[in-house]
Amino acid sequence: MASLRISTINKKLLNQTLTLNGWVRTRRGSKGISFIQLYDGSNQDGIQAVADQELENYAEISKLTTGASVSIRGRLVESPAKGQAFEIQAEEVKIIGTSSGEQYPLQKKGHTLEFLREIAHLRPRTNTLGAVFRIRNTLSWAIHSFFQERNFLYVQTPIITANDAEGAGEMFHVTALELESLPRNAQGKVDYEKDFFGTDVSLTVSGQLGAEVFALAFTDVYTFGPTFRAENSNTSRHLAEFWMIEPEMAFTDLQQMLVLTEEFLKYVIGVCLERHEEELLFLQKMYEPDLLETLKHIHQTQFETLSYTEAIDILQKSGESFEYPVKWGVDLQSEHERFLTEKHLKKPINLIDYPTEIKAFYMKQNTDGKTVAAMDVLFPRLGEIVGGSQREDALEALSDRMKQHGLQQEKYDWYLDLRRFGSVPHSGFGLGFERLVQFVTGMKNIRDVIPFPRVPGNAKF
Repeated sequence: MASLRISTINKKLLNQTLTLNGWVRTRRGSKGISFIQLYDGSNQDGIQAVADQELENYAEISKLTTGASVSIRGRLVESPAKGQAFEIQAEEVKIIGTSSGEQYPLQKKGHTLEFLREIAHLRPRTNTLGAVFRIRNTLSWAIHSFFQERNFLYVQTPIITANDAEGAGEMFHVTALELESLPRNAQGKVDYEKDFFGTDVSLTVSGQLGAEVFALAFTDVYTFGPTFRAENSNTSRHLAEFWMIEPEMAFTDLQQMLVLTEEFLKYVIGVCLERHEEELLFLQKMYEPDLLETLKHIHQTQFETLSYTEAIDILQKSGESFEYPVKWGVDLQSEHERFLTEKHLKKPINLIDYPTEIKAFYMKQNTDGKTVAAMDVLFPRLGEIVGGSQREDALEALSDRMKQHGLQQEKYDWYLDLRRFGSVPHSGFGLGFERLVQFVTGMKNIRDVIPFPRVPGNAKF
C-alpha cells in the first residue's frame, strides 16, 4: 500500500487502513499502550498513532525515542483526545531508523532559536522551523504564480558579474587565481587579466540590470534568485546570502508600478492566510501576538502614497524624539518608517520621490532636479519591504549620472545601449525574499527564515 502524507488525511478516509511514514516526535506509554506522535513535515502537529502490546514487536516499539523513523500501518479513527480530530490505531509499526535517545539534540523541552541555529541540520524538524519553511515554500509558489498568471517571463540573470548594480562596492570577489602568489601588473595591483574571466568579477548583489535587458525585449519579466552582500553586519536584519525577487516592466512608469506592487504583496500574503492558518496561529502564540491581525490589515487595506518631502515634514512636526535626527536629504531609518506606518497613517505606505543624492544612478530624474522617481513600500512592524524606481531611460541623463557616481562607462556600455536602441519608460522593484518570509511568519531574526544562514564568521553546513 502506498503511503500517505499526514496533511492529506480527512474525514473521507475514516475507518480505512493507511500507511504513514515519518519521525517520532514523542512516545509515551501507559498500561501496555504506546502513544506515538508521528511527524512527516507536511503539517504542524503530525498525528497520533496508538500501538498496543498485541503487536509482535511491541518491546521495540516501547523503546522508541524522539527522532526515530518509522512506517506505521493502521486504521484511521476519530480521536477521543482533545485537540486532534483523528488518530491511527496501529496494526503494524516498522522501525526504520533508531535515534540515540538522550544524545538527540531535540528533546521535548523548548530550545532557543540561537541554539537551533547551531544545529541547522536538525532544526527543520522543530515546530517553529517546520511552520516557517512551509510558509516559505508557499510564498515561493505564490510569487511565481502571481507573475506567471500575468504573462511575465521568468529570467535567470548571472550570479557572477563584473557589474555592481547598487554601486555599494560590498561584493564578494570571485577568482581562480592562486591567493598565495597573486600576479601583479605594472602598478602593483592584482592583474585580473590573468584570472579566469580576464577581469575582476564578483557575486551579484542584484539581477536588475540583466532583467532590464530582457524587459526591453519581452516587456514584463522577473528574476527570483540568490544574491550576495559582503556587508560585515551581524544584525538580525542582514544576511550575506539571500534571495531576491526583481520584476522589471517596460512601458511602465512609477505610478503604474505602485499599483502592481500593492496587488503583488496582497496576493502573496492572501495565499498564506488562506493556506496556513494552523502555522500562523502557532507562530502568533509563540513569537508575534498581533501577527494575524497585521497580515489581515495589510491584505485588506489600500496603501497610502506619500512623497519623501511630505514624510519628512510629518516626522519633523511629530514631536517624537527619534534616535536618528530627521532632515531633508537623509535616508530614513526603521524608526521613522515605523512611526509613519504604525502611528501616523496606521497603514502600509508607498513612499516616493526620494532625493537624488541618496539613490542609485539608474533611477529616473524628476523634473524638479532634486528628486528621482524612486519608491519604497513601508510596512508596520518592519519598515521598508520593497524598494524600486522608474529607470532612467534617457541616454544623456543616465550617462551623466554614471559619471557622478564614478562608474567606468566602458563597463556599462552595454547598459547604455539599451537607451540607444529603442529606449522606453520602464520600472522595476526588488523584494528581499527572506524579509518577506520574516514579516509573514513574525520571526524576529532573519537567520531563522532561511535554511542555512550565511553571516560574518559563519558558513557552517
